[in-house]
Amino acid sequence: MIIAIDGPAGSGKSSTAREVARRLGVVHLDTGAMYRAITLKCLREGIAHTDNTRLADLVGRTELRFTGSPPDTRIWMDGEDVSAEIRGDRVTSTVSDYCAPAVVRAAMVDQQRSIGRQAACVCEGRDIGTDVFPEADLKIFMVASVEQRALRRQRDFEKAGVTKTVAELVAEIGERDRKDSTRALAPLTRAADAEQLDTTDLGFEQQVEYIVSRAKQIRH
Repeated sequence: MIIAIDGPAGSGKSSTAREVARRLGVVHLDTGAMYRAITLKCLREGIAHTDNTRLADLVGRTELRFTGSPPDTRIWMDGEDVSAEIRGDRVTSTVSDYCAPAVVRAAMVDQQRSIGRQAACVCEGRDIGTDVFPEADLKIFMVASVEQRALRRQRDFEKAGVTKTVAELVAEIGERDRKDSTRALAPLTRAADAEQLDTTDLGFEQQVEYIVSRAKQIRH
């Protein structure tokens, strides 16, 4: 079984997908973490998101793998645990740019599909139901107001010791939405057969339970 969860930044995809995977006892395939790891490596090596030649070389020599299980799934890049560093502000503010190039997306999608063929999984991102796993058994498109998403991001940053105002985050999220929705390759969009789940006024337990119950209905 493949469960595809898509939606814009801050809609609650990652935390929800982790818990859904834990409760169902399946793999959590965090595609966002994969793109963040590639972004981190590009930033370390000074590779611009417009340099397709160097990008192709980088993704070709980068090994990504996951270990553990929710809630302690870790992502390793070339043998280094980068789970914490990829959530930093520097990566967060530039990952949309590094998600867009075709050479990056092609390599990541191949890896994601390979994992999905091997085991039941919950996969979340921005093009999972439309591009990566269009045949997914259950597709959820999570949305929330930009103000609520900014508040969630603010709490995440505070845990990392970073202080940002809600106004700053609203502007950043708005720009992230624009980039994700207008990119030429696999833009953020709701699949025709996806169920929309508005999490603006939902608690974490409510949104998790909704997806788990829908998955159990389909599985049985």
